[in-house]
Amino acid sequence: MRLTILGGGGFRVPLVYGALLGDHAEGRVTRVTLYDEDSLRLAAMARVLTDQAAAAGVPDAPAVTATTDLDEALRGADFVFSALRVGGLEGRAADERVALAEGVLGQETVGAGGIAYGLRTVPVVREIARRIARLAPEAWVINFTNPAGLVTEAMAEALGDRVIGICDSPVGLGRRLARLLGARPQEAWIDYVGLNHLGWVRGVHIAGRDELPRLLADTAALESFEEGRLFGAQWLRSLGAVPNEYLHYYYFNRDTVRAYQEAKQTRGAFLRDQQHGFYAEASRDALPAGAALAAWDRTRAEREATYMAENREAAGVGERDESDLESGGYEKVALALMRAIARDERATLILNVRNRSTLSVLDAEAVIEAPCLVDANGAHPVSVAPLPLHAVGLVTAVKAAEREVLAAAASGSRADAVKAFALHPLVDSVAVARRLLDGYAQAHPGLAHLR
Repeated sequence: MRLTILGGGGFRVPLVYGALLGDHAEGRVTRVTLYDEDSLRLAAMARVLTDQAAAAGVPDAPAVTATTDLDEALRGADFVFSALRVGGLEGRAADERVALAEGVLGQETVGAGGIAYGLRTVPVVREIARRIARLAPEAWVINFTNPAGLVTEAMAEALGDRVIGICDSPVGLGRRLARLLGARPQEAWIDYVGLNHLGWVRGVHIAGRDELPRLLADTAALESFEEGRLFGAQWLRSLGAVPNEYLHYYYFNRDTVRAYQEAKQTRGAFLRDQQHGFYAEASRDALPAGAALAAWDRTRAEREATYMAENREAAGVGERDESDLESGGYEKVALALMRAIARDERATLILNVRNRSTLSVLDAEAVIEAPCLVDANGAHPVSVAPLPLHAVGLVTAVKAAEREVLAAAASGSRADAVKAFALHPLVDSVAVARRLLDGYAQAHPGLAHLR
């Protein structure tokens, strides 16, 4: 099988390739095509993958090619992995900076930052989806481009159910909860539903019994893992659920915004500077064998250790525990998804797919994040219990804002774009929404027409 990775010069590509190196089953991926507009990043990443294959000692490692020609990358692909960052990390840093200047959150998928990112990303992924439909109509598209739910919904306009969004946050949360309750992750059914970066675990079913109430009653256990420390045992018990870590931006918004404003550097600026150093090092002439992979490993370790550092500071919980740094995120979800479809090996995964009738408060085309049964025909969301009213309010408000992003990206209308910002729960004024759009239009040339 042939896998094409859009954004093939991106920093997390070695996670995917590393997972492929460990897959020795029949019908596995034999060729990986990296596509990126940046030839320097492509060259650096190709070096890292070469080092990975050598270190793994796999004689039939998937062959790697790199190209800056999108059509060439798509032709003949069986799977397309979309991991783009429109505007790069400089764009992410600007998203954060503009929002924080207005006293609101600028995170890349949540609030004003996510809306700005969506406005410049949706037109790009819509065009890519149309090209995939024309050049590789039988390909399955696995989307990790953020904001993942919004982008998956945009691509589904052309690709229908052949595009599936993935995220590692629910997987990591479910894994931590299962282990806390004494079960292997594969033995637990995680009752999780919502939107991407806006979901809740309402139950952890082991051997037919929901063990979440037992966990909620145990303060020490609750505060022994990442989400428990972020939210605190008392709030989790009040909710009767364990939220996705990104809900910290909603439940503790003022605290988090203050921590971001007081930080020496925003997350996007940190990653921009960090990755600039990595790509410069990995692109050096006459680099010794293994040096590119070693540089990538060092950079990744620092990246993971500092993830959501401002949220942990706002919660007063200190550095991440070693158990929370464990690998096994989106690359393993992607591989499990590809394997289930290509080999008809049935699997249950938490994915971003079209709602159909899963959540009655949303229409059939709305992309949600929920447990899905996966087989050769794709991913099928399972029935879930209705959301409580507090969750309904957040889910419907955020979906309404996403829909205005889709409308604005299609129409180029300033009014639609202002509405997208103003309807989001984390933007507290229409006047602020207008100033946010003006700030983003000034920061991003592609949005200048919206001023």
